[in-house]
Amino acid sequence: MSAETLPPRPLPSNAQPAVSRFLEQNGPLVDVRSPSEFAQGHLPGAINLPLFGDDERAAVGTLYKQQGRQQAVLQGLALVGPRLEAMAQQLLALATPHAGRLRLYCWRGGMRSASVAWLAGTVGLQSQLLPGGYKAFRRWTLAQFEQRWPLLLLGGRTGSGKTDLLLALRQQGAAVIDLEGLAHHRGSSFGGLGQQPQPSSEHFENRLAMALQSHVGLAPIWLEAESAQVGRCRIPAGLWRQMQQAAVVELQRPCAERVQRLVVVYGSQDGAELAEATRRIAKRLGPQRTALALECIAAGDMAGACRQMLDYYDRCYDHELKTRTSKPLLVIEGSGQSEAALAAQLWPWQQGRAWRLD
Repeated sequence: MSAETLPPRPLPSNAQPAVSRFLEQNGPLVDVRSPSEFAQGHLPGAINLPLFGDDERAAVGTLYKQQGRQQAVLQGLALVGPRLEAMAQQLLALATPHAGRLRLYCWRGGMRSASVAWLAGTVGLQSQLLPGGYKAFRRWTLAQFEQRWPLLLLGGRTGSGKTDLLLALRQQGAAVIDLEGLAHHRGSSFGGLGQQPQPSSEHFENRLAMALQSHVGLAPIWLEAESAQVGRCRIPAGLWRQMQQAAVVELQRPCAERVQRLVVVYGSQDGAELAEATRRIAKRLGPQRTALALECIAAGDMAGACRQMLDYYDRCYDHELKTRTSKPLLVIEGSGQSEAALAAQLWPWQQGRAWRLD
C-alpha cells in the first residue's frame, strides 16, 4: 500500500483551521497534481494545471526511490522546463483582475505547488499554498461528517417529487443539500439515465463536505431520505448515522400522480437503456413483473412499465420506514399541488420550530 492510499489520520489540531482559512479565501483554485489524481478527487471548483502528466509523475517518483532526490529534481526540471512559458501564460489567464490570489495545492503541499508558486511569482502574480495539500483537505473533509448537523430529512415514495420539493425549498431560502445532484444520480436502478457521469466516491465526499460547510449556523439542513448509496456514491458513515436518527417529513402523493411524474422524467430515455436497468432488478421484481415491464417498454407504454416497478420500490420504502425508530414528524399531502405551493407551506412551518441537535 502506497502512502497516498493510506486511510487519512486525524488532522493535527492546528491543521483544520488552516484548511478552513484557505477555503474561505478568494482566488482561482489551481490543482497542480497529475490528471489521474485530479480525476480521483479534488477541491470542488478547482482547475487542473498539472506540473507533470501521469507517466511523468510515475517516472520522477521511480527515479526518486532509485537514485534520490537530486536526480529526481533534475529529471523534473528537464520535463517541465520546455513548458514553463505555456504554464505561466495559463496562470496569467486564470488571474483575472479582482479574482484574488491564486490558490495552489498539490498532494502534500510540497515541491509541486511550491514550484508553481515560484513560477507565478516570477510573472508578478500573488499566490498562496494549501498547508498540507490535498491530503490535508481530505482529512478536513472526513472530519466534517463526524460533526453534528441539524438534519431534517424529506421522505416519500418513488415519484413523489422529493428532489423537486427540496429545490423549491431552497428557492424559499431553506438550507438544502441535494444528494442526488451532488452524486449525478437519482438513486434507483434507473437513476443514472440522462445524467452526467458520476463522480468518484471520494469526490462525492469532497462536494458533500463543502455543501455542509456552506450551511454552518443554519437549521434545519434538509436532505432527501436516501439509501446509504446513491448510485455508486456512498454516503459517508458519520453522516449516514446522523441521517438514520434525524426527523423525517414525509411527502405523499397518489400513485397516478407518481406514475405521471416518472413518465415525464424517464419517458424520453432510450428504450434499450430502460430495459437494461429493468433487468438489473429482475430478481427483486420477480419474473412476471419483469416480463410485463419489458413488454411495456418495448411497446412505448412507459406508464405501464412504471406501475410494474413502483410495487417493488414502494415495498422497499415501506421496509425502510419500519427500520426507523420514530414516526414522521410531519406528513404533507401533495396531491394536486405544485412543489412551489408545498414549499410555501413548509417554509413558515420550519421557521416556527426550534431546531436542536439533541
